Amino acid sequence: MDLTLLGTGAPQGLPRPDCPCAACATAVGDAARAATALLLDGVLLIDLTPGPAFAAARAGRSLAGIRQVLLSHPHDGPALEVPAGLPQPGRVADGRELALLDGHRVRAVAVDVPGTGYEVTGGDGERLLYLPPGAAPAGLGEPGGAGNGGAAPGGPAPYDLVLLDVLARPDALARLRAGGAVDAATDVVAVHLDHWVPSGPELHRRLASLGARAVPDGTSLVVGEYHAVPDLPRRTLVLGGARSGKSVEAERRLLAFPEVLYVATGGTRDGDEDWAQRVALHRERRPAGWRTAETCDLVPLLAEPATAPPLLVDCLALWLTHAMDEVGAWDDAAWEAGGRRALRERCDALVAAVRETRRRLVAVSNEVGSGVVPATPAGRRFRDELGRLNAAFGAECEQLLLVVAGQALALRG
Repeated sequence: MDLTLLGTGAPQGLPRPDCPCAACATAVGDAARAATALLLDGVLLIDLTPGPAFAAARAGRSLAGIRQVLLSHPHDGPALEVPAGLPQPGRVADGRELALLDGHRVRAVAVDVPGTGYEVTGGDGERLLYLPPGAAPAGLGEPGGAGNGGAAPGGPAPYDLVLLDVLARPDALARLRAGGAVDAATDVVAVHLDHWVPSGPELHRRLASLGARAVPDGTSLVVGEYHAVPDLPRRTLVLGGARSGKSVEAERRLLAFPEVLYVATGGTRDGDEDWAQRVALHRERRPAGWRTAETCDLVPLLAEPATAPPLLVDCLALWLTHAMDEVGAWDDAAWEAGGRRALRERCDALVAAVRETRRRLVAVSNEVGSGVVPATPAGRRFRDELGRLNAAFGAECEQLLLVVAGQALALRG
């Protein structure tokens, strides 16, 4: 099954008309995107992009053989243009199936926003799923299970290709993964791209961290053909200074995965209102399906099997503070009398567990070596030990990021 993306942008396109934002200002050339529309084998058109005939011609395709035009969502953008000779656009009721004469089968999939998703099966059994802007499948449970108003997507096997609004709804991708509709071999392509993420390297980095990719308008794909999907690192360390955005970056990397375990190493601090507000902000950002564990006992969690949910550890600086408390490292005499050795043993055990872990892991830590030298021996001790821990922990990670002013710089991976 051949698929040509006549457009890959949001309904208003990218850049948005008359929008002065930086993302729109840099959306030029291949980064400019018309409203998303799919042309399948030259016979099925899903959604309409401005100037569809010209868009098809630029992609080396013709609309002359189209037998069915389907719409997936209420239209919000430039006026719809239906070229002369095309069938009148329509929608398929949720759960209903449409069989085309050339062998394609189209099944409507219920979604959680106004609109309809479409599962398309080709003559050789290859399957794709297309979701409208800002949508996730509704009522998705186990593969092949029933959803609200119709069968849930997933069927007997994962899809070969999934096209959805990854950046606006990473939770949709998480649900598809949880239901078995997306696996490591599924090609996940982001569509309905809008101006919330700058075009270029940042867009591709964000998508790759979720296991997805973007392609320019006019790109043709063969559904079911092998494509090297983004290689998601098993272990990632995210470094950054205070309020740099490091925790947001770490959380963003797991938004498309179900059942994440958020490990908060800071605990609670009675009477500290500022700390309580920080904790509350973190909790409000987390998806409802994530679980939280307040613990510094990380080694047993890292030893759990690869089938266990991903871990997000925030953060190593607070873990180190707890470890230094327990070994008496703040006191000079206790430090020299055995605290140094005890702390190194704890850090070595943690690093060894990271080396051996088979769980997906994203950890956060503070980068404290670039600021003012602490005035006290205990402060300098903490700074030095955290620097050593960051270096040793990062050496065991496939990906190492430094976040500065909300921008993630890849140091490795």
